[in-house]
Amino acid sequence: MAVAQFWGTGRRKNAVARVRLIPGSGKTVINGRAFEDYFPVATMRTIIESPLKTAAVDGRFDVLVKVEGGGLSGQAGAVRHGIARALLAVDPNFRQPLKRLGFLKRDSRMKERRKYGLKKARKAPQFSKR
Repeated sequence: MAVAQFWGTGRRKNAVARVRLIPGSGKTVINGRAFEDYFPVATMRTIIESPLKTAAVDGRFDVLVKVEGGGLSGQAGAVRHGIARALLAVDPNFRQPLKRLGFLKRDSRMKERRKYGLKKARKAPQFSKR
């Protein structure tokens, strides 16, 4: 018999997270590694767990995540976004509290691309008059 699974895709900066919620004991696995090993900083773990606590379902779902791109901070934000979207699939009534805290909003701030003739996106080479 198939177990109910709830999917959500989260993005932040250049990071993309594919999140799967499965009814279970509340363990979190990210890229095949333990949650605490992948995100050693407590602040990032708090960011990731916040949608589960907001919806009052922490401990009821196992969270399986595949995340790639960006840095650790961007990945943490992407995982949070993915968990929030997956929770909407669990119960549409979670929308209001998650939306109020901004968990459903995609943070689209990315690094601007480099333009030719410049050193970075906007930094010009040093100007020499003579």
